[in-house]
Amino acid sequence: MSFSPVLGAYRAAVAVVGVFAGGWLSARARRGKEDADRLGERFGRYSSARPAGKLIWLHAASVGESGVALTLIDALAARDPALSFLISTGTRTSAELVARRAPPRTTHIYAPLDLHRAVRRFYDHWRPDAGVFVESELWPNLIVEAAARAIPLALVNARMSPRTLRRWKRWRAASRRLLQAFTWLSAADGRTASALSDVRGQSVPNLGNLKLAAPSPGVDAAAKASILAQIGERPLWLAASTHAGEDELVLKAHEELRTAYPSALLIIVPRHPERGAAVAALAGHAPRRSLGQPIGDAPVYIADTLGELGLFYDIAPVALVAGSLLAPLKGHNPIEPAKLGAAILTGPYVESFEDVYAALRAGQGATTVTDPETLAAAVAQLWRDGAARQQLTQNARAVVAQGANALDSAVMALASLIATETKPAHAPA
Repeated sequence: MSFSPVLGAYRAAVAVVGVFAGGWLSARARRGKEDADRLGERFGRYSSARPAGKLIWLHAASVGESGVALTLIDALAARDPALSFLISTGTRTSAELVARRAPPRTTHIYAPLDLHRAVRRFYDHWRPDAGVFVESELWPNLIVEAAARAIPLALVNARMSPRTLRRWKRWRAASRRLLQAFTWLSAADGRTASALSDVRGQSVPNLGNLKLAAPSPGVDAAAKASILAQIGERPLWLAASTHAGEDELVLKAHEELRTAYPSALLIIVPRHPERGAAVAALAGHAPRRSLGQPIGDAPVYIADTLGELGLFYDIAPVALVAGSLLAPLKGHNPIEPAKLGAAILTGPYVESFEDVYAALRAGQGATTVTDPETLAAAVAQLWRDGAARQQLTQNARAVVAQGANALDSAVMALASLIATETKPAHAPA
């Protein structure tokens, strides 16, 4: 694959910036943003050996994309139990998700930085037989090096913001060279499919969003029974994945709700559990789950633990999917509450999941609120009207059920890619 001027400039710039990568990663590790014990993986240095046999590599940026990757791994492994899988991610939270959910024969690594030497070490060590990029984190050096080694690549569930797509069109020559490195592509929405088809010069199918096919998160039955026993008959709602600045808004809405429902309980799950103490202080030193404190008769409870969001979606009749009340946040994934039966409320700022929310709005599976007043009114209305709440949850479940067809199509295409790859990338270098 020849380089365009833009790709050449990118490669030169990355080489210069790469001199400072070690210090930058160390600083991130001190802030808890990187795993200090595994920083070597960012430079293509690994302690675990490549498994024998055919190895399929999937690259996912963060938690949502990792969920899609794990769903694909489950489906591909069911078709061919002899396959092994390598999943690379970029965040600690995604690493924790993979550690909890990864099936057998699956190895997790942190993705290498897109530095030429790190990328070469990555491919030299793992020698994947095929690679699958999930959604939108397309690193040029990773893609170019795979093409140079004749490793077949797929891009699945491509989903890009209007701003990103405009950038791809502006740098058309570089974008086309990167997209043509993929043997097979699919898009999660019509907007992305149309734009990528235009840039690539070949049709990119819109299969629908594979996130809709993700399985429901597991719910610990004993933990659920314990929480429900503490709550009793109190009216309950959930504010899930809140960020700084949103907690104040949901607490104000809860104050308003308690004028009509004095025993009402709000459970707040901060997006980042390390914010638990700060959120509890805002809520009048509310009890915290991470400290093992009981709910008691507190009006607010802080669920500041990892991996339990599904539990609280499962017990809450009404849930605000936060990250959506302030414009810079751009929303969070509403699929878990849809599958677990919580009536979905959302703020207006959902750019990162606009495709999913568009489907939910079209199917009348979510309600949009804009401020503490409309939030309180929506919660109260759904508490009062059980039939309306049930209809909202049924509509949301019907929307997310559409993911099954998209998953089947993607798995068939990937299985064909794996079966027809001809160069044994696992052969000795």
